[in-house]
Amino acid sequence: MSDIVRFDQTARRSRALTHNGLVYLTGQVADDKGADIATQATQVLAKIDDILAQAGTDRSRLLTAQVWLADMADFAAFNAVWDAWVIPGQTPTRCCGQVALADPAYKVEIVTTAAL
Repeated sequence: MSDIVRFDQTARRSRALTHNGLVYLTGQVADDKGADIATQATQVLAKIDDILAQAGTDRSRLLTAQVWLADMADFAAFNAVWDAWVIPGQTPTRCCGQVALADPAYKVEIVTTAAL
């Protein structure tokens, strides 16, 4: 049986966990809720990089990403940041949809899974 390792755990969630050679990240949001979509996306992707590094992997090992945008009008601006961040030839599967996020000031939330 493989151990489950939890990162930054609270009573409600773990920011990430590893199990069976995979790392699962909870939804990541920006620190600056007043920022535009490009800044929020950059902050979220930096958080993903940081958490993946803590777990012992990196974005080259991403398997899947769920991107939630508060407004699909931000789709093109988000994609410009995303396209500069992902590694060509190592892009994960991805879906992107519009959702009502927990705080209306958030413009994007991203959930990812990566291989260790």
